[in-house]
Amino acid sequence: MSHLVRAVVYDAPGQFSVRDVAVPGPGAGEVRLAVEMAGMCGTDLHIDAGGFFSRYPLTPGHEIVGRVEALGDGVTSLALGERVVADNTVLCGHCAACRRGEPLYCHNLYSLGVNGPGGFADAVVVREEKCFVAGDLDLHAAVMTEPVSCVVHGMDVLGLRPGADVLVFGAGPTGLVLAQLLVHGGAARVTLAAPTAHKLALARSYGIDVTVELDRDDPAGAVPALRAGAPDGYDVVVDATGALSVVEICLQLVRDGGTFFVYGMTDEQASVPLRPYEVFRRELTIKGSFAQTHCFDRALALLRSGRVRTDGIVTHEFALGDYGRALEATRSDRSCIKAVVVP
Repeated sequence: MSHLVRAVVYDAPGQFSVRDVAVPGPGAGEVRLAVEMAGMCGTDLHIDAGGFFSRYPLTPGHEIVGRVEALGDGVTSLALGERVVADNTVLCGHCAACRRGEPLYCHNLYSLGVNGPGGFADAVVVREEKCFVAGDLDLHAAVMTEPVSCVVHGMDVLGLRPGADVLVFGAGPTGLVLAQLLVHGGAARVTLAAPTAHKLALARSYGIDVTVELDRDDPAGAVPALRAGAPDGYDVVVDATGALSVVEICLQLVRDGGTFFVYGMTDEQASVPLRPYEVFRRELTIKGSFAQTHCFDRALALLRSGRVRTDGIVTHEFALGDYGRALEATRSDRSCIKAVVVP
């Protein structure tokens, strides 16, 4: 039996409303979650503009914490009322990528909040095996599980060498979490560069070694100071901003034989100049990291141990009816580190 709830619904890019929709009863092997909190990230801005692999009509919201309110047939590992975090990625299991053991490249990837109904709603239906019990976590920590999972995958891709000197651009939620994992993952030094003083102060409280304040309108102006801190360049330079003006300066800060790690999401059609000879002559490595699969258990372990701290990251909370304000805060409010929606 379907269940009537309020949800954010996009009929087309940039065209959304909060209205009543019917959420189906959970089928076999599924549960329905009463959403407690759903996080917003930069990806939601791309979805608002019609980017990523979004499909409309759409209810966005891929960072989901909820209470189990209905069980489908055959569900045995969850109980009514339990707080869980939901892994939004659903893999087909039978395409060429899945059969090769590369599930993140699944040709039929179904992602709650991207091309399937997500968590900016009173309720959402999730598969049982995609729910992870998180009743021991504070709600503001639990809502960070999906972002931390993505960073865990990023660390897998990066394969950091112990003793590396690392520069990270960006002090949003992703940059702050990634910098912490780099500190605990073997880096000899982590430098974080970003334009917002209070975010850099938070980074220092997390144990980041060096912070450098950028001019938002002229990030290239910080190159001399960053180069002074590492005259031969950094072993790894990470872009966690998605800003082309930042991406354009990254390679010149990478040490010969070093790695440029593309973590921030730019617009799909955006491009920057690249001199292949430089990559060839300096033997540079360029890596990218997209989303995650099978990383929620490790993300929860990091949150539970306190190895990844999230205090101070959630700065703005909005009711479901104020979804538009949440978007605007994420887009342009410099005091906002992370906005969440509380149905």
